[in-house]
Amino acid sequence: MFIVNVEGAIVCENQWLLIKRSEKEDHAGGLLSLVGGKVESEGNSRDVLERTLRREIYEEVGVYVSNLRYVNSSSFISDTGDHVVDIVFLCDFDSGNPFTKSPDEVDEVFWMTIENIISHSNAPSYLKENIKMASHLLKKSC
Repeated sequence: MFIVNVEGAIVCENQWLLIKRSEKEDHAGGLLSLVGGKVESEGNSRDVLERTLRREIYEEVGVYVSNLRYVNSSSFISDTGDHVVDIVFLCDFDSGNPFTKSPDEVDEVFWMTIENIISHSNAPSYLKENIKMASHLLKKSC
């Protein structure tokens, strides 16, 4: 059985909204990350990935997003041994002032350029790849 996780590559004026994951997190604590979270059981429902992502983004950093576009999916085994399917969406920033709304999950919130992300020592390789793919998708849609 897999945990299903969704993440948002949120962009506004060529900057990306990232978080530093809380040191309290069991998986990837203290690392830079996209905003997102686990899909909860809802029974029969539609657009569960998109609704989950919007909810998680608002719960963690207090912003609203729109125009969700699929970037990629991957699977991995978490630091706690859970098997995870991760789906990344490119999101347009709509409104809100990003802040650490959920301190148990988020230590800090940043707007960063792609260059800053790629060169950041606390950015894992999978984050860098997801941002590159999201940036490429963004360029194709313009």
